[in-house]
Amino acid sequence: MSGKKPAVKLEHPVQMGVIGGAQGLRGEVRVKAFTDEPVEIGEYGTLYGLDGRAFEILDIRPHKEMVVIRFRGVNDRNEAERLNGTELYVERDVLDDEELDEEEYFYADLEGLEARDAEGNSWGVISAIFDFGAGDILELTQQGKRAQLIPFSESSVLEIDFEGGTILIDPFAAGLIGEDDDEDQDGKGK
Repeated sequence: MSGKKPAVKLEHPVQMGVIGGAQGLRGEVRVKAFTDEPVEIGEYGTLYGLDGRAFEILDIRPHKEMVVIRFRGVNDRNEAERLNGTELYVERDVLDDEELDEEEYFYADLEGLEARDAEGNSWGVISAIFDFGAGDILELTQQGKRAQLIPFSESSVLEIDFEGGTILIDPFAAGLIGEDDDEDQDGKGK
């Protein structure tokens, strides 16, 4: 963390981890990494907060299911404690697509895809992906309408077409329409 570098505005941020509590007295923090192996978070170079702060890793070591990191400019426990809850990001283009298997993708790549049903009706655009503990959730937004949340499951999301910029959803399985629902997707009666 350094006030010396100008703040960086990430165009396509991908969350790599989140800072937890302080570890020890010398400014180290525990970090929950969202990489396959927690120590791999150190391979992405400088990490950034959404506020543009840069977090340069000076030292990293495994600790249970996470890592302990010492960042440049964080020199005592008080400074480390102030970082608790800070989300850490990299720019999307830092991630290596060649490491992915054919069926794999980054969740960040889903954002901006349009959700359509089998009849071609639009249900909105994926604006965020959440995990509240019971499975991943997609947020669909449409201009002038309230955001809708759907489960990111095989029964709700039938197909992902990155080239076409869409996902095919089953609105019934996704909970967007009910069994006895006489309303169409716009909330207007038939």
